[in-house]
Order: sequence, then C-alpha cells, then structure tokens
Amino acid sequence: SLAWLAGVCAYAAELSPPAPCRGIDESAALGVSEVVELALCGNPQTREVWASARYQEAQLAIARAAYRPSVNASASVSRAITDREGSASPVDSKSASLTLSYLLYDFGARGATLENSRQLLAAAIATRDSTVQTLFLSAVQAFYQVQAAEATLASAKQAERSSLESLKAATLRYTVGSGAPADKLQAQTAYSQASYTRIQAEGTLRSAQGNLANVLGWDANHPVNLVASSTIELPADFERDIAELIVDARVRRPDLLAAQAQVKAAEANVDAVRAADMPTLTLGSSASNSRSDVLTAANTYNLSLSLNVPLYSGGAATNRIYAAQAQVDSKLAQRDKLQRQIALDVWNAYQNLQTATQSMRSSADLVNSAEQSERVASGRYQAGVGSLLDVLVAQSSLSSARQQRVQASYNWNIYRATLAQATGNLDATLLSSNSAEKSAEKSQP
Repeated sequence: SLAWLAGVCAYAAELSPPAPCRGIDESAALGVSEVVELALCGNPQTREVWASARYQEAQLAIARAAYRPSVNASASVSRAITDREGSASPVDSKSASLTLSYLLYDFGARGATLENSRQLLAAAIATRDSTVQTLFLSAVQAFYQVQAAEATLASAKQAERSSLESLKAATLRYTVGSGAPADKLQAQTAYSQASYTRIQAEGTLRSAQGNLANVLGWDANHPVNLVASSTIELPADFERDIAELIVDARVRRPDLLAAQAQVKAAEANVDAVRAADMPTLTLGSSASNSRSDVLTAANTYNLSLSLNVPLYSGGAATNRIYAAQAQVDSKLAQRDKLQRQIALDVWNAYQNLQTATQSMRSSADLVNSAEQSERVASGRYQAGVGSLLDVLVAQSSLSSARQQRVQASYNWNIYRATLAQATGNLDATLLSSNSAEKSAEKSQP
C-alpha cells in the first residue's frame, strides 16, 4: 500500500484515476498507511479533483483540434410539385456535398489558447496533488486523534481505578476507626471526579472515531479498529535549516505550482484575447453532386481563400484585453501572497515540531517521577504514616502527567506530518520510519 500511496502523492502528468483500494480488510486493525489509503480511495474529494483534472485534459484536446481541418458532409432529398392546367408534376431532387475548412493563419490565437489550456491542466494536476496532500494530512490527524483519545481513556480508567483503591482504603480505615471522616469524603470526591473524567474521555473517543470514519468516506457510525499506538513509527530526520525548508517548500508545494500555472494561463489568455481581434486567413474547399428528374446530374467543385479582418467592435476588443491583463495581475498577487504564506506555514510547523520534541523528552521524565511519587504516597498511607491528601495529590499529578504525555505524543505525530505537508513532502515515506517516542529519544544529544 505504501507504493500505491507514493504513486498517488507524487506529481504526475498522467491522468488515470487511482485504482480502488483492494486487499484491505476494513474490519481488521488499521495502521496509519491503511487509513491514509482508504481515505484517498473513499473520500469524495479525491474523485472530485481527479474529475477536474480529466476535464482540463479534455479542454487541452479541444484546443489542439483547432490546428486540424474540419470536414462536414451534408445531403438532402426534396420533391417539388407544380400544378399545370390542373395536373401535378412531381420533381424529385437529390444533392450531396462535402466541405473542408482549414484555418491557415490567425496571428497566434490558436497557440495562445493551446498554451492557456496546457497551463490550466498543469494547475488542475497541481491542485489535485495539493488536495491529495491535504486529505493525506487530515487522515493522519484523524488517525492520531483517535489514538490519543484511546490513550486518554486508558489513562482516565487507570486514574479511576487508583481513586477507587484510595476510596476503599479510606473507607476501611474509617470503619476500623483509624481514619477521619474527612479522608473518606475527600476520597469519594476524588473518585467521583475520576469517573467524570473517564466519561468525558469516552465521549471524546467516540467523536474522534466518527470523525475518522467520515475522513475515510464512511458514515460516522461505521466501526473503526486501529492498531495499538506503540506500533506507529515516524522518522527523526526533521532537524534542518529553516531557510532550506522554506526554499524547498517553494519548489515542491503543489498549491504554489498551481498558482504559478494559473499565472502562465492568464498570460496566455491575454495573447489569445489580443489575437482574437486580428485578421484570419482560412482555406476552404467543397465538392457537391446534385441531380433531379428534369435536370442531368451535375458535379460542382469549389476552392476558396477567405480573409476576415475585424474593423470595429465598439471598444470591446480593447476592454477584453484590459480585463485579461487585470486577471494576470490578480493571479500574480495570489501567487506572491501564497509564497509568503508558505514561509509562515513552514516556520510555524517547524517551531511547533521543535516544541513537541522537547515536550516528548520532558513528559517522559514527568511521568516517571509522578509514578514514583504516587507509589511512595500510597505506600506511606497504607503503612499508616502518610496522609490521604498526599495520595490524592500524587494521583492527580500522575493523571495530569500521563495526559501531558499523551498530548505530547499526539502533537509530535501531527506536527511532523504538518511540517511535511507545509514543505510539500507529505508522502508515504512519512509512514515507514521510527516511532515518535524513539525519534525524540534519538534526537537527544
């Protein structure tokens, strides 16, 4: 499937639609590569942009047809009835003709129209690739959002179990008379809060699963089963010079390629509009055969050379050129605006990824220390030398540390994909490297 994804995400001139997803068991546990492949196959956005590209390919073929002659055939059969002194005399007539017309010269109008169609096709292909990358990123985000929600729910359940154990211990101590009523109430409050957090986590998970199903082109209630988060792998070779990343993005980003093609198409349209009001020279030829009951058969041959010179159009020609030039200026402004936006996209994605990497490092230490603190506080309380408040505080800190660890892992995966998309490098190679946690560890000095 990775090879299929690499082929779809690459910038290609051919316009054959992607093959349907085959060999993927939707009921099995899906990895991120399967999720992306299903999204690209099943989401209507993919079919829409492929159809748009094929439409522009047909328009290019139409523009090329202007360089070929046109041939038309016609035939007719008629009957004429003439009244003569009360009697009718029908006369049957038959005719057939073949006409050829070929435009010899038009001051570059056909060439400009052809170039306009070429650039619009290039823009459509680049837009298709940009949409594929956007959908690719949406699938990756939805995938990791579900995994983060699952990890959050698992952490909430673990916190709920710990709170329940604390409640049981506080109740037991209160029953035997060695615990204060306030301890039991505090433990009950902490358990209720943990249960509430677990219920909220379940709702968040269901929403994330519905969103993932929607990205895959399914109904929101379609069940989705994913592989465990520990099996997800991503590369660690992201630490590059930011200026180099911006330059690379301005070369590879398909939306910028589409904008540049739109500029060239608009410039070609100016030439086409200007040439449309220039003289045209057309070669014509025809052959016809006609016969009737009263006349002998006749063959007629004709060869013509026509010159058409537009003289006056009430100023429409000048304003058409003016409007076409305004379109060029508009497309140039859009391209320049996008170039600046790309630099900002790369900058933000790069900084977010760096922050997420540091968070991955620190959150691991935070979880380790919080787990040790919780074990010590629980052990002291069970031994009768510690307070329940210390246990509850330690459990709350551990739950918070686990949540931060889950969020840091989710952010790392998402910002890694976001940076790849911002630089125009989002493809299947992103899905076949080292895991986020391993990558963060390897990048440490």
